[in-house]
Amino acid sequence: MRSVLIAIVAVAFGGISCSEAAPAGASHDSTQPPNGQPPSGSSSHDWTRFGWDAARSNASTDPTGIDSTNVKTLKRQEVLLDGTIDASPIYLHGVQVNGAAHDVFVVTSTYGKTYAIDANDGSILWKFTPDGYNGVAGSNLVTTATPVADPDRQSVYAASPDGNIRKLALADGRVVWTTSITKRPDREKIASALNFDRGHVIATTGGYIGDAPPYQGHVALIDAATGNLVSVWNALCSDRTGLIDPSSCPESDAAIWGRAGAVVDPATGDIFVATGNAKWDGQTYWGDAVIELDPTATHIVGNYTPSNTDQLNAGDVDVGSTSPVLLGNGVVAQGGKDGTIRVLGADAVRQSGSHRGGEAQTVPTPSSSALFTAPAVWHAPSGTTWMFAGDGGGTAAWTVSGGQLHQAWKNSNRGTSPVLAGGLLYVFDANGGLRVYQPESGVLVTTLECGGGHWNSPIIVDGMIAIPDGNSNSHATGGTLNIFRLP
Repeated sequence: MRSVLIAIVAVAFGGISCSEAAPAGASHDSTQPPNGQPPSGSSSHDWTRFGWDAARSNASTDPTGIDSTNVKTLKRQEVLLDGTIDASPIYLHGVQVNGAAHDVFVVTSTYGKTYAIDANDGSILWKFTPDGYNGVAGSNLVTTATPVADPDRQSVYAASPDGNIRKLALADGRVVWTTSITKRPDREKIASALNFDRGHVIATTGGYIGDAPPYQGHVALIDAATGNLVSVWNALCSDRTGLIDPSSCPESDAAIWGRAGAVVDPATGDIFVATGNAKWDGQTYWGDAVIELDPTATHIVGNYTPSNTDQLNAGDVDVGSTSPVLLGNGVVAQGGKDGTIRVLGADAVRQSGSHRGGEAQTVPTPSSSALFTAPAVWHAPSGTTWMFAGDGGGTAAWTVSGGQLHQAWKNSNRGTSPVLAGGLLYVFDANGGLRVYQPESGVLVTTLECGGGHWNSPIIVDGMIAIPDGNSNSHATGGTLNIFRLP
């Protein structure tokens, strides 16, 4: 993350926020929405977070109503927004909004606006705008965090560049509580998607482009009911609990900025994160490491760093450019900026004390370039486990067996975080277009036309595909949510 230094704009943030009901958003329709109802043949399911589940598998087990025979017939509606969505949407079906039942997409913009959008006609049901928005709009201070829904289906949680996480009522967008997860929002960025597990909202922090110190990557657990900050694990000065003033720690960086952020093992509730460049000493400084925390985010129960961690740090080759991938049976895959995916057996993470190395396997990323995206893990009906990844020069698939990856196919099509749903693999190209593949062969089924972006990834649910376009690095205050529907 130390590539090009960009000056950080210092802004005073306020604590008051507002929300407003909004009329239908401007849109361009290539077809009319289907009578305000989900298309026949689809079933109603939620998609509550980035990665579909708390483990960030990026693989839905629900039927979608979309298959290889009808995906080419999808028609696109472009919903124009006064915000750029450099993230993923979430979706809840049949929820109460503005006093009536709606199927709803929820998205958060780079400057913290959160929108509830009617999935069947593209109208904006409500829009929340954080106080202080005018002070950051157009600046370098952004968030690219996907919101997460509460299991009660009555609330969503969203981040903003002021360093706050807010609980918003799905019914009308009002603020239920606001919790800060940083003392320096001008230095500590909320880049990764929010997660939810065991009654807690889980958020992580990193730094801004250029790694302007001081900042420390950390994991924050928030009580979903009360908004109380339950615990904080700091990747640097990890012997200190709670939020710390970044300048009070002798070391800076160790960003937790992978797209998936905190990844939860569903069996244990343990939280996996990966850190970026910083000092590593295996005691209180955990740069360029994979960390397994207990469910309370207070104790390290496993850790890993490559044997060449000092060289990685010196060369700006973050291990944590992507988040840990849970392959099953205790096996973890970890990508990085060095174009390498490291496969870690349970013993490589769970050894007692701190340690370096011990990988079971290393394989190149799809194009042997830096991996910034979140791979998908699919447990196919055949019993085979698959992993899919995309980078700036390719897309690839591996099967998983014997605790190792075995490459099945690859191509030279760039891609953001792949998503598996309804037996099809969806990969967004940041230059524009959403490619749809047969997952086991890599055969291209079709490419759906849409604009370009950055971290954007789709969700596929109830006979619809939603994918935003736009790039946070453009510092724009407008963007598009593309909704594809069956005719």
